Order: sequence, then structure tokens, then C-alpha cells
Amino acid sequence: MKDRQVIEWDKDDIDALKFMKVDVLALGMLSCMKRGFDLLAEHKDIQLDLATIPAEDPQTYAMIRKADTLGVFQIESRAQMAMLPRIKPRTFYDLVIEVAIVRPGPIQGDMVHPYLRRREGKEPVIYPKPELEKVLGKTLGVPLFQEQAMRVAIECAGFTASEADQLRRAMATFKFTGGVSHFKDKLISGMVERGYTTEFADKTFSQLEGFGSYGFPESHAASFALIAYASSWLKRHHPDVFCAALLNAQPMGFYAPAQIVRDAREHGVEIRPVCVNTSRWDCTLEPNDGGFAVRLGLRMVRGLPNGDAARLVAARKDQPFASPDDLWRRASIPVASLVKLAEADAFRPALKLERREALWVLKALRDEPLPLFAAADERDAEHRPEAPEPTPLLKPMTPGRAVVEDYSHVGLTLRDHPVAFLRNDLQSRHVLTCAEATAMRDRRLTRTAGLVLVRQKPGSAKGVMFITIEDETGVANLVIWPSLYEQQRRIVLSASLLIVDGKVQREGDVVHIVATKLHDGSGLLASVGGRGEAFPLPHGRGDEVHHGSLPDPRGVPSRARDIYIPDLSLKALRLKTRDFK
Repeated sequence: MKDRQVIEWDKDDIDALKFMKVDVLALGMLSCMKRGFDLLAEHKDIQLDLATIPAEDPQTYAMIRKADTLGVFQIESRAQMAMLPRIKPRTFYDLVIEVAIVRPGPIQGDMVHPYLRRREGKEPVIYPKPELEKVLGKTLGVPLFQEQAMRVAIECAGFTASEADQLRRAMATFKFTGGVSHFKDKLISGMVERGYTTEFADKTFSQLEGFGSYGFPESHAASFALIAYASSWLKRHHPDVFCAALLNAQPMGFYAPAQIVRDAREHGVEIRPVCVNTSRWDCTLEPNDGGFAVRLGLRMVRGLPNGDAARLVAARKDQPFASPDDLWRRASIPVASLVKLAEADAFRPALKLERREALWVLKALRDEPLPLFAAADERDAEHRPEAPEPTPLLKPMTPGRAVVEDYSHVGLTLRDHPVAFLRNDLQSRHVLTCAEATAMRDRRLTRTAGLVLVRQKPGSAKGVMFITIEDETGVANLVIWPSLYEQQRRIVLSASLLIVDGKVQREGDVVHIVATKLHDGSGLLASVGGRGEAFPLPHGRGDEVHHGSLPDPRGVPSRARDIYIPDLSLKALRLKTRDFK
């Protein structure tokens, strides 16, 4: 920007000078939505942006009420998914409340359950004074937003606008300084003087105090709700576009690409594998029976440099590659990168070379001929027969091994789910599928198993851990009480496959399995590939254990948090769960 000045002054100094401060928040979902809008315009000739997406779409809200929100901004966590069927959003302002209420502040301030009871008609909404209804009417008498806290202080306790702003600032720093308590006497005495009971005034203050540094401004919640609605609309009406855009925006969000792809396929989207002759760097859309399929991009190949992928795509413009040797000569990319492509099975879709066959062909290539043998190679070339030597018959890879290799080198598989290979063994142990377990009646005992996707231990949950597991039929959500967590800490924090004994807890459409005993099935999972290696489970960014937010199961200090880099190890078939705290 011409003539722009950048200063690095303290925010309090800026305040003293009466400068206006504006926070600019970068969100990965904004990049995802931009990619989605570009794909819509390019492939479907639909011109949209955040401001022009059709508002208040009933089908979008119906999807949200079912908590079918994997990948959607802000309302994809397990806590949000559990709340959606209870709040049942039907309007945009319902989403604003949903975004704001599933926060540590409202939970610790005991605002969630009163709001839900009032919304469901189980508790009357009583306003002791008309001015309180004017301030809290939209949120059924529960203060959810910082603006409401300020208006309560002004309308009900006699605060001046300046004092209310000081209260807002104190709320934003309460976590560190306890500043809200300085206003306790003034707020309570002011409300009592204006006819409120001491009990009601105490309750109001405790709710405001519970905000801590987590209370949302209403404008903030509305901004988040807009992105949540827009991403939900895109997922509902264009799941192919949403899947491609979300994969191209990784790493971000709660879930790993494996879960994003599984969810898209469940919504009828065809996913096509990485291919040296059709894939670009990003995931793209390809025509498919009147619709579009998602072609996985070269970005999905673990360890493949962007520059080498760019040279591959550029060399392919004239004509498709006929063989790995043709690709090597025309694209001039290192053999090591070709090996990455072969390991990702990228030669199979177009060239019909299975993973092992492609790797065998690449054995004959090297980046630079050794000078000592260059003359010999030239001489041999003169007498070399025109027909290439046939590829020897290689032992075909077992289906289970192919899945392991897919997870190792792409982070997902388009073949059978890993747990499907273990179903017979699990049935012999009386283990139900996730779909069967979550369909059981309330309070029924059950046993189920699945890959660990997400482990969360929120600070507001009083030591309770929430785990999401997945098998070939879907997901199940587990509740781990603190006592069980301490008893089986190592299994909770290290298992890639959990076998769970528990009791079904059903509340409306929200189903959890309250665990009573856990079994580590990682050894069973390791047998999928047939070599006893650990399964390379792709962990999403939501898994607190993998990303260092929870203690290491071996009792050593947690590793430092760092930029998320997918595990490139062949032997690390540890599905990286997405753990959030």
C-alpha cells in the first residue's frame, strides 16, 4: 500500500494516543472458501462470495441440525456437534448463539444449561425488570456476549458508559488479573438499589465473572457464524467443491484428510486417486456423469516437492506420459521424487503400473551417470535391442498391505477401511460396529472398536476426556471419566485402535458411549499390512495427544508444539489424531 506506515507500539500506548485499534484475524477457512468460490465459478459457472450466498437456506439448516458438519468452520468439533441437535438452529442468529455458547466462559459461568432449558421450554424465562428483557431478550435472559454484560451494568446497575467499558476490559483480562472482581460490590449494590434481589445480582455477577477471557463479543460471534453458515451451505449444495477446497486448504480444521474424504464419499462424491497424467498440484474437479469427481492432487503425495510437481505438470502439457522412463526424461525430476509418486501409487490410474511394478521400473533409473561408466553405457546403448526388457512377475501386494501403503504415502485410502480387514477377528471378540453400537437404546451395555481420530480434554470438562473413534461404518464418540483415564492412561494416550466396553448414553439425537474399560487394539491393527508394523494413522490437528497438548503416555515431557508436518515414515502407521484442548 502506497505511503503506508508500520509501527510496533504497545497497544496501551496506542490507547493513550486515542488511536483506533482493529484486530485482523487470519482464518484458514477464508482461504478454503476462496478456493471453493473459484472452483464454483470455473466448473459450474456460479458466481458467489460470502455476501451473496443464499441466506437462511432451509436445507443448510437441516444439515446443521443433524450435526452433519464435518469440515465446516467452527461447528465441526465434538462439543459443537453435540450441541447442534439440542439448539436446533433454524435462523442465522441461532448460529450466532451456537458459536458463542460452546466456549469455556459460558460453560464456566453456568450459562449453557439455563439457556438450553429455556429454549426447550423446560424452564420459564423470567425478567425481574423490563430493562433486563430489553438487554437479554434475544438470549432468553442469559448474558452470552460482552456487549450484553456492558448493557446489564449500565441499565441494571447504574454504570456509566466509561465504567462499563472498564468492565469489558476487565472481562478480557480476568484470566490473568482477576479484574472483574473489582466491580463486584458496585455491580451488586447497583442492582440491589434498583430493585433486584441480592441472590439475582450475585447470580448475574457470577455469570459475568465466568466469561474470563473467553466471552465473545456479539459482533465476533456473528462474523464466525457467517463463515460457519457459508461453509455449511457449500457443503450441503456442492459437496464436491467443498471437499476439493478443504483438501487444498490443509493443514487446517479438526480432521485429517482421511476423514474429509470419507465424509465426502458418504455424501455421494466420487474421489479419484493421485495420477501422474491427470493430477495437478491441488485437488481438482473432473466431469463425471453430469456431475464432478474430485481428483486428488500431487500435494497429497507425502515428501513430493512442489517444484518437482510443477515440472511434471509443465512437461505433461504436450502429451501424457507413456511410462515412468518417459516422465523421467521429459520432466527432468529426480528419481527420488518419482519414487515418492510410485509409493503413492500414482502410476496405476493411467499407466496401469501397480506400486511394486513402478518401483521396479524406477530401479533402472539414476539421476546422473557415473563418469566411469558413461562410455560403457553409450556402447551398450548401440547394441541394446529395441524392445524393452519385460518387467518380472512380482508378487502382488495384499489388499491390507496396499491400504497400509496408502496411509503411509498419501495419508488416506480409497480402498477398504483398515478396520474392515479386522472385522472377523473383532466379531469373534463380540465387538459391534460403531453404527451398531450408537444405534442401541439408552443405557445398554456395548462393546465397539475403531481408529482413534480425536482426543480432547477441555479445561472446562473437569478432567473428562472425549475421544472419537472410526470404523468402516462411521464414528462413535466416547466419554472417558477421570478415574478411568488415570487407571488406563497409557492406553488412552497411545492406542491407535481402541476396543471399548461401555454404556450407551442417548439424549435426543446426541449419542455417547461412556467407557467402563478400554483395550489397546494397536497390535491387531498392525496385522493389517501383514508385517507387524505400526499402522500410520493420520492424526488431525484436533488430536491433543499427537500435537503435544496432553502428557506423553510414557511420562516424559510433551514435545514442543511445532508446525504440523505429516509423518513421512513408512513404519509409522499411527493414525495421527486431531486433538484439541
